[in-house]
Amino acid sequence: MDKAQQDALKKAAGIEAAKLIENGMIAGLGTGSTVRFLVDELGRRVKEEGLEFTGVTTSRRTQEQAEGYGIRIVNIDDVDHIDVTIDGADEVDKNFNGIKGGGAALLWEKIVATNSNKIVWIVDESKVVDTIGKFPLPVEVIPFGAGQVVRRFEAKGYKPVLRLDSEGEPVRTDENNYVVDLHLERIEHPEDLAEDLITTVGVVEHGLFLNMVDQVIVGDPNGPRVLTNANK
Repeated sequence: MDKAQQDALKKAAGIEAAKLIENGMIAGLGTGSTVRFLVDELGRRVKEEGLEFTGVTTSRRTQEQAEGYGIRIVNIDDVDHIDVTIDGADEVDKNFNGIKGGGAALLWEKIVATNSNKIVWIVDESKVVDTIGKFPLPVEVIPFGAGQVVRRFEAKGYKPVLRLDSEGEPVRTDENNYVVDLHLERIEHPEDLAEDLITTVGVVEHGLFLNMVDQVIVGDPNGPRVLTNANK
């Protein structure tokens, strides 16, 4: 699938998901290429349909885009609930376990998600997999002692790689932390791995989002299809 086709599927999923936002809602707005199409559509609805809602964003990038459309964005601590959060995902399997953090926003994404009444992911069909792990698993770590964390992960066979930018400097998250990507290929026991990662000193958060999502909207050549998590 070429990029134009993939973008068309992402856009279709984004437009479909935008229908979930209604007047007066507090909506969590995720981060990434698919979410950009969602925010574009919400901006259109604000302008053309007079849609009024409040957004909580998972990154400064999304905040800037949304505010550019006149969408009201507030701090997460200024709301008592979030009706629905719509975000992308890097991979999702049939058990509704996912990997997120390809855009280095996993910490804010997880904070917004865990404070949401409903979580919806929008993905193109290439992100739906049998077993997660082919996409490198992002782990956010604080800079102090990051090298020690990497060595610990190496000893466990997690194949860690510190994420670098185009200048060869460590990528910084919105909280100014580093990201270490684990090249695992397959994650057979995601709950065990999640527990091991989050209890590692120096780790702030990991990109395993396990059985958190309520619905996944998949951009499909035949039109968006919705997968509903029966366990939620």
